[in-house]
Amino acid sequence: MKKKISIASLLVALGIVYGDIGTSPLYVVKSLIGVNDGLITKDIVYDGISLVFWTLTLQTTIKYVILTLQADNKGEGGIFSLYTLLRKRGKWLIIPAVIGGASLLADGMITPPITVTTAIEGLSLVVDLKQATTVSIVVIILTFLFLLQRFGTDFIGKIFGPMMFIWFTMLAILGVSQIVHYKEIFAAINPYYGIKLFLNSPKSVYLLGAVFLCTTGAEALYSDLGHCGRKNIHYTWIYVKTCLLLNYFGQGAYLMTREGQVIKENPFFLIMPDWFVLPGIIIATAAAIIASQALISGSFTLVSEAIKLNIFPKLQVRFPNEDKGKLYVPFINWILYIGCVILVVSFKESSNMEAAYGLAITITMLMTTILLSQYIKFNKNKPILSKVILIVFGTIEISFLYANLFKFTHGGYMTILISSMLVFLMYIWMQGTKIKQRYTQWVKLSDYKEQLRSLKEDSTVPLFCTNLVYLSDAKIDGDIESKIIYSIFNKQPKKAKYYWFVNIKVTDEPYTKEYSVETIVPNEAYVINFRLGFRVDQKINEFLSQIIQDLIQNKEIEISPKKYWMNYENRVTVGDFKFVMLEETLPNNTNLSKWDNFIISVKLLIKHFTISQAKWYGIDTSVISVEKVPVIIGSYSNEKLKRIS
Repeated sequence: MKKKISIASLLVALGIVYGDIGTSPLYVVKSLIGVNDGLITKDIVYDGISLVFWTLTLQTTIKYVILTLQADNKGEGGIFSLYTLLRKRGKWLIIPAVIGGASLLADGMITPPITVTTAIEGLSLVVDLKQATTVSIVVIILTFLFLLQRFGTDFIGKIFGPMMFIWFTMLAILGVSQIVHYKEIFAAINPYYGIKLFLNSPKSVYLLGAVFLCTTGAEALYSDLGHCGRKNIHYTWIYVKTCLLLNYFGQGAYLMTREGQVIKENPFFLIMPDWFVLPGIIIATAAAIIASQALISGSFTLVSEAIKLNIFPKLQVRFPNEDKGKLYVPFINWILYIGCVILVVSFKESSNMEAAYGLAITITMLMTTILLSQYIKFNKNKPILSKVILIVFGTIEISFLYANLFKFTHGGYMTILISSMLVFLMYIWMQGTKIKQRYTQWVKLSDYKEQLRSLKEDSTVPLFCTNLVYLSDAKIDGDIESKIIYSIFNKQPKKAKYYWFVNIKVTDEPYTKEYSVETIVPNEAYVINFRLGFRVDQKINEFLSQIIQDLIQNKEIEISPKKYWMNYENRVTVGDFKFVMLEETLPNNTNLSKWDNFIISVKLLIKHFTISQAKWYGIDTSVISVEKVPVIIGSYSNEKLKRIS
């Protein structure tokens, strides 16, 4: 899906994509000098700024902006979108996709707290701000931000875009104002300083952990590809990176003019003129609010794609705008909000959050590198480049991961714990589906033509409805679950004039909308096979109505309208509909292993907290009949009773 380039689209990209990576100057340099307890030395400044420059160049620019954004799926980005381009290449690829997606979602909980808290703490330069007051202000701001999500990212981007333009311009101006006093800081571009750090500095690991914070938003940048478009990101990144680097070098220049001093305050606010401190803090606070948006909107995209790929429980997905690339997932929005509030209340200060920040996202980046290398190898047919990408970026990210592992006991365990829980959730969902498919009994629908005719002709059975619809998970055309046949003929014979068996297949493309029709019994029983993209809203009720109209126009189905039937929107009415939903239960008398039984039990428990099939498929609840059926798994006991006199 192409996005047109305009001033408005560029501003929207600024407002949505760069919040996280764009506010990194708020805490990166502060974290760097914190490694040395605030003592300013040339080695700390030059080595740190050099690593920031090359990290933004190699990791963000080359890996993500140039290479990874090329791996788009019809305009969509993100680790799950990348996985859909590769899943036919190997079953093992689901592992890095799930781990990476879970880690990104977990990291989305700490990005808003650290950015907003850092900005609000700047007020301490102007007023005496108590810790409890800071925490309260941050919670209020986060509440406002998450409440705003329901209006959609298009609305948010139009509001935030101009503000981020002001923010980046401010970064550049502040940086230049300090660079003019110490132009020698540009020598830090020499990679020698970064390499020297690894060879000589005993604090290299801790510095590397601080440096990594400058690129944490790169993964969200890829996830937000569908919201803004590749070209919009390409063009805006040139401006964004320039402003970021000018500010980093500016902070470095400021520190070098104070070499030998101990600085405990945040250098970002110290480089501001006294008269600009308060306006600067206000702008920084606004940017910090926006900073959370990249991870939040990226999280919505990831979850929506995971749901359609059936590796995540079904949740309600809303589309506040006409553009399907911009969506809102209420459940994820409020889970992120609750997580953010808990982290703010727990850590209280940004310095404490810095110790926990970055560990989970490092894992995501490493997983993306694995998938990207496979994409380059198979989809682009460039095996040598694939190995280069895996070795170069794999080495960089393993180094960052090693450095960030030291954060585990200082709070990093929280994001790892959250990501582990998400991985377990997705494992349960996928494995439960596999177990169910392994033991589900399939039959050929064509074998039941005579039974369908007999049921239709049986005058003792009342008409259940005109159109009877079942949803099937069949992978092979013509197959259907035996439980559906049992529901029609045995549980309560359901006579209908027309039978519709609907099968939905999610394609690797995001916006596919195709269908095919298989006639089982002419003018009586049909199989509808949908091929829908992983970003398409599955409104089966509407789609089925359109298909029936097509069949009527093509004279594939004969309708004898009743005189009292009313046309709606010039469509031929085909009578009433009844959707039979088969709600699965786990019987006690199965010979499942304890582990499989546990997985199925947990999956069925999770289903109680997810959106119903009716809401997911856009079906009117008044036309639904729910039947409880056992999950057909395992084998039932063959024990028999002995009759006695």
